[in-house]
Amino acid sequence: MRKPLLSLVAVLGLAACATEPMLGPPPPPPSGPVAVSIPANIAASLSDPSRPAADMIRDKDRHPGEVLAFAGVRPGAKVADLIPGGGYFTRILSKAVGPKGRVYAYVPDELTKLAKREPAVNAIARDPAYPNVTVILNTLPNFAAPEKLDLVFTAQNYHDMHDKFMGPADLSVVNRQIFKALKPGGVYLVIDHSAPAGTGLRHTEDLHRIDSAVVKSEVTAAGFIFEGESKVLRDPADARTANVFDPAIRGKTDQFVYKFRKPSSAR
Repeated sequence: MRKPLLSLVAVLGLAACATEPMLGPPPPPPSGPVAVSIPANIAASLSDPSRPAADMIRDKDRHPGEVLAFAGVRPGAKVADLIPGGGYFTRILSKAVGPKGRVYAYVPDELTKLAKREPAVNAIARDPAYPNVTVILNTLPNFAAPEKLDLVFTAQNYHDMHDKFMGPADLSVVNRQIFKALKPGGVYLVIDHSAPAGTGLRHTEDLHRIDSAVVKSEVTAAGFIFEGESKVLRDPADARTANVFDPAIRGKTDQFVYKFRKPSSAR
């Protein structure tokens, strides 16, 4: 579970963009942690000298290149990083979409009720190295962006939205808002720690895990098409019974990477 907390950075309305999403054609889902061709824009974002050294160390476990290649992120894309935490993916997305793209770091106002300090992602939005990053502060059920999006991305946070400190949020409402915010053909990418099959929402609070079948059911109920899974973060060595913050398993959990697409005929 991440603990990102922030203040609002005013968001100016941008000119309407084309309805074609700035995402590449869907690559075939990797069948395991195998070599994946990383597009040049994503490779360059990973070697960005502005990234903290601590983030780069985490790359070997988080496989951001393979994940964003699977999402199909291209230069010029408009992206929402939903619940960005410390901004690990925010920085990478910023450089991957480039100066013609935009990254909206969306922080739920539910989290600010727990805040006692300046959130890390605000510093990224103020950093001249990341001029295309804007922070949005609003509640989860009001999820929206000032322009239609190519991608809504959330990593290790979907389970949090079911937890008490988030309301809990009504995911049927949240997912419909995400659907509405995307361009026709846009992508919703969900990464999370997996719980044993059949456990549903039982372990979102105690283990910070979620049954992947629940995610698939909830997201497709909002109108999305399930397009596939990247298995780059799967780890059969994880019994999926330990809290994800347990030192014995932290950073090595079994995670699913699910890709959903808004139908091109939808509006």
